[in-house]
Amino acid sequence: MTLAPETHMGRLELRVKDLGTQLAFYTDGVGLEPLSDEPGAVTLGHGSTPIVRLTESKDLRPARRNEAGLFHTAVVYDDPKALAKSLVSMYTRYADTYAGTGDHLVSEAFYFTDPEGNGVELYHDRPRDQWTWVDGQVQMDTLYIDPANFVNTHLDGVDPDALTTDATLGHVHLQVGDVDSARDFYVDALGFDETFAFPGSALFVSAGGYHHHMAMNVWNSAGAGPRSKTLGMGVVDILVPDATELAQTEERLRGKGLTTTFDGRTLGVLDPWNNEIRLSVG
Repeated sequence: MTLAPETHMGRLELRVKDLGTQLAFYTDGVGLEPLSDEPGAVTLGHGSTPIVRLTESKDLRPARRNEAGLFHTAVVYDDPKALAKSLVSMYTRYADTYAGTGDHLVSEAFYFTDPEGNGVELYHDRPRDQWTWVDGQVQMDTLYIDPANFVNTHLDGVDPDALTTDATLGHVHLQVGDVDSARDFYVDALGFDETFAFPGSALFVSAGGYHHHMAMNVWNSAGAGPRSKTLGMGVVDILVPDATELAQTEERLRGKGLTTTFDGRTLGVLDPWNNEIRLSVG
């Protein structure tokens, strides 16, 4: 049994050292909007949709490059014009954080690194009828995109201030210790479908035929053990369609010998590297 096709990402918590600096990056740069504010934390998103929660954690150390944890947070825009608008803001205010581009065949993506070293992907999807599937695997690649050409193409004759931005958390990409353990947890236990893999190197998984809602790689972190609590990724929220789906997922996880917390509304579980995954109805 797998997760329901309607399953999608909720929000990602980032534990940060300097809340003010990080807040400026994600608002003035990426273009996210504060949705709620409380002492030591702020939730950012678009409209009423939360994408990232910044939680100030001054007592935590930074994650090391070779530790398990976050590879990048990926914000997906509904159309390339909205993405181009965000890119103008990023290249104007945070040009030094630019880390590259990728035409992945299913999407066009632009990469940055926030002021505390967390990877950030900004992207839009190509229409699903343009994706190619072979033997149950979506075909992806990483080809170069010229950023200036992308922006000029999509904003030519357009007033960026008149554009309505509509974006959500598209996927979360993790660093893990090994791909086989990632598959055992994210596919066999949690219930995602495997959509693409580089054998022994990276795994991509999703619900409902999306190219990926989560990914795991060992490019920097092969052999990494369970995380200690560090700056960077906190909780990954996943939204399922109803309470029945939550109960079935909890039963599947416990059947695999995993310890869960479940109060009937929120289901929590740790992956093999102590990354906290939380499911709720949404």
